[in-house]
Amino acid sequence: MATRSERKRPGRPPGTSDTRERILASARELFARNGIDKTSIRAIAADADVDPALVHHYYGTKTQLFAAAIQIPIDPMTIIGPLREVPVEDIGRVLPTLLLPLWDSELGKGFIATLRSILAGSAYDASIVRSFLQDVIAAEVGSRVDDPPGSGRLRVQYVASQLVGVAMARYVLELEPFKSLPVQQIADTIAPNLQRYLTGELPAQD
Repeated sequence: MATRSERKRPGRPPGTSDTRERILASARELFARNGIDKTSIRAIAADADVDPALVHHYYGTKTQLFAAAIQIPIDPMTIIGPLREVPVEDIGRVLPTLLLPLWDSELGKGFIATLRSILAGSAYDASIVRSFLQDVIAAEVGSRVDDPPGSGRLRVQYVASQLVGVAMARYVLELEPFKSLPVQQIADTIAPNLQRYLTGELPAQD
């Protein structure tokens, strides 16, 4: 059980490593069960039996907590945020130039570890990543490319399928020569396809 100081002290109260892990475990469980959009910091704190201030103290924002939950050592909004300033017709070009250097860096190892975990059958990681794509990416990007109305979510899923395929081939399967290609060459090659998914005409759905 949390101590009274953990649960009641306002501001930035102290806590134990056990408290930190309990918060993270609750976050993983609730993100996987309910999705990011429907999971609040207050709900995570209640599940972990701590004051909400402790959650913010240890993990910052909800997206930063999500990053910790799936072992990504960077707030996803540092990638998504800049996209808000990018014209819709340029997102397909800018997105891979942001993501690929990150995946190639030390910071990208957490994402690759999560991808491997999903392939190994981790239902939690799969649910959390699915929630992130649907609740965060679809909301941030899908709403801007929702033409015709109702197509934004599907457009984002097409983009995700391309990017996950790149990550699989380059970092998990390590296919050569793809694994050794310069990042910018890959970005330049897939950018037109990503842009077509986002703003091009989609085949009529039955």
